[in-house]
Amino acid sequence: MTSPSPALAERLDGLLFFPVTAFGPDGGLDLDVFRAHVRAGVAAGAAAVFACCGTGEFHALTAEEFGALVAAAVEETAGRVPVVAGAGYGTALALEYAGIAEQAGADGLLAMPPYLVVADQAGLLRHYTALAAGTSLDVIVYQRDNAVFTPETVVALAQVPNIIGLKDGCGDLDLMQRIISAVRTELPGHDFLYFNGLPTAELTGLAYRGIGVRLYSSAVFAFSPEIALAFNRALTSGDDATVDKLLDGFYRPLVDLRNQGRGYAVSLVKAAVRLRGLDVGEVRPPLSEPSPGHIKELGELIERGLALLGDRPAAT
Repeated sequence: MTSPSPALAERLDGLLFFPVTAFGPDGGLDLDVFRAHVRAGVAAGAAAVFACCGTGEFHALTAEEFGALVAAAVEETAGRVPVVAGAGYGTALALEYAGIAEQAGADGLLAMPPYLVVADQAGLLRHYTALAAGTSLDVIVYQRDNAVFTPETVVALAQVPNIIGLKDGCGDLDLMQRIISAVRTELPGHDFLYFNGLPTAELTGLAYRGIGVRLYSSAVFAFSPEIALAFNRALTSGDDATVDKLLDGFYRPLVDLRNQGRGYAVSLVKAAVRLRGLDVGEVRPPLSEPSPGHIKELGELIERGLALLGDRPAAT
């Protein structure tokens, strides 16, 4: 059995940064601002950069824009942390995006669900196996929406040499426990990574750690690395008091706000980046911007989160 390549699998240890994609006033890419966003995230302590994924509006990018953004992320990280690029749609287009990412110097792919269709397990296995076979990059499969796997399918995926992990965006802990148990039983000693990929993963961090899933993507890191890193330190060190303080005072209210609008898992994050001083522009259609009232509430919530760290007085 082939082990995962250490080039990526052994480097994914810490907070995973999903930068937003910066657009200018004319709606086109603003690569300079995107580069600044990536630089700031790496300087703050990101363990990896996941470019052009869900938070990066992969769905709204042309192939040319995708290539330019991945190349910019690779240049800005300069090998200090790995760069993982999104890939999605049907098999043919996913392979096309994989080739672009590989040419741009990415270290791996986050394979997002196929476009629109609801496939059976055999079809999903064919899709991800074909994608992995068509690239030399390591692949992390993203489980969510129309791509939810049985434990048996994940065991089969884990045996594909360059499929190194599963990112879960469903939140079904019973299913995840059965997947982990099946891979552990059927492939003893095989290294396979699991990620908590829910929109605000910190809220379920304790639950996922309870079944052995320690890696997670942090949308909050994109706009407040201070809060995200403080939570991660508390979670990994067993500082339950700090975990509870941040969950109660920041993360749960953030999720409550996020749930008030469709697409807020992306547009609210982008608005938060703007509130912190980096003009990354608005989201592209079909997403829409948060309401002014929700943006005001978001700003107050960020201030409250920072106050919980002692970085500034609480908002009144």
